Amino acid sequence: MNWHFPFILTTVTLASVYSQFNSLSLEELGSDTGIQVFNQIIKSRPHENIVISPHGIASILGMLQLGADGRTKKQLSTVMRYNVNGVGKVLKKINKAIVSKKNKDIVTVANAVFVRNGFKMEVPFAARNKEVFQCEVQNVNFQDPASACDSINFWVKNETRGMIDNLLSPNLIDGALTRLVLVNAVYFKGLWKSRFQPESTKKRTFVAGDGKSYQVPMLAQLSVFRSGSTSTPNGLWYNFIELPYHGESISMLIALPTESATLYCLPSSHTSVPRPSTAG
Repeated sequence: MNWHFPFILTTVTLASVYSQFNSLSLEELGSDTGIQVFNQIIKSRPHENIVISPHGIASILGMLQLGADGRTKKQLSTVMRYNVNGVGKVLKKINKAIVSKKNKDIVTVANAVFVRNGFKMEVPFAARNKEVFQCEVQNVNFQDPASACDSINFWVKNETRGMIDNLLSPNLIDGALTRLVLVNAVYFKGLWKSRFQPESTKKRTFVAGDGKSYQVPMLAQLSVFRSGSTSTPNGLWYNFIELPYHGESISMLIALPTESATLYCLPSSHTSVPRPSTAG
């Protein structure tokens, strides 16, 4: 039994570092960029489960922006709505805050640029990426796609503590054309502030994207969470809830379409303010 629906699994830091030139924080701008990419992905893969990291996408595009010029740089800065060089110190502070040990929850973020052997890397590009994104540079032999994939997959496996061990396959690398591969790896492990008790897990009705109902095990608890409801500009209503982790600096935000909404139409730009309520 397979259920397919688009979904963004997002962890957000509650303490924001705001830019001085925009009404939105850099975290919000980064999330918006990730959602734009998400919207494009689900158009081409509407019946697949999609999980992305908006922070990871913003990081990769930011790393690229530092090495871009002319038309390419203009396109990247237009999509992201900020110039990385102009906000480098703030981005560095955000990246450090995400992985801070003060969070209590375990968060690691690693960025890397894998460069073809013999390909000249500009020193300012590598140095700036290391400063802002803590990005490392490694040389690999892209002319041997299998070997290159092994090197990249080993790095990813190590950075994600074994959770992701097969990110790339050789067919994704062109031995003659590939020069750079940029990778962002995120590892997160946290405990809920309000724990779910195993004995409260019961079978409940789940309605899949095809409209069919299934009985599946679901977690349940009665507690006070920040939650609310809102609609997209095209009138689709959905409910949302914020589930904080025990460190209280990171939360998971979950959005669920109302019964009258269509799952495949959920992603859209929106602005909403959560309100406290009791949710079970």
